Amino acid sequence: MPNPTTARQLMVASQLRDRGISDPRVLNAMLRVPRHEFVPEPYRAQAYEDHPLPIGDGQTISQPYIVALMLESLHLTPGDKVLEVGTGSGYVTALLAEIAAQVFSIERHASLAESARKALAALGYTNVCVFTGDGALGLPACAPFDAILVSAAALRMPPALVVQLRDGGRLIIPVGSQDSQQLHFIRMVNGQAVSSLREPVRFVPLVPSQE
Repeated sequence: MPNPTTARQLMVASQLRDRGISDPRVLNAMLRVPRHEFVPEPYRAQAYEDHPLPIGDGQTISQPYIVALMLESLHLTPGDKVLEVGTGSGYVTALLAEIAAQVFSIERHASLAESARKALAALGYTNVCVFTGDGALGLPACAPFDAILVSAAALRMPPALVVQLRDGGRLIIPVGSQDSQQLHFIRMVNGQAVSSLREPVRFVPLVPSQE
């Protein structure tokens, strides 16, 4: 594969900055996190290309631009406590850990959760906890959260996630069927969920845990 540092710099310049991503915290995090470390060996040469890649168990590591778009929409700050639904490879978890104070991540596939834990530990992330379970239920024992990022598409908004936001908290989630999904953004304002629609996307489905 090409030099990873050079490839990351090109990814950030051409896929993110040139397409309107401007939050310096997001850009710097994506410059720092080695995406190739979260991609299975057969696909590592494509790690910095602008498309999703398979990571096993029918799941994917998302397109860098969409990841950046979702991160930017949350307006994360260094003091935030964040919930991630759909740990997957652990790549977005690492990006969140670069920006926020605490990251709680939940993954329904035990094998992916374990490999993500190992990858994150190997890179020295100590402000992350990865759980195995049903992401649609969130992590009520760890709530409330300043921000929630969901990396799988729900058929409808999971109410358990909305109630785990603190006042002023933000949630970004793809909602829709396999064929038609759109990002939904929610902000809690005086105890009310204020929702807006964002870009059309395509994610793997958010499926309740069978474990």
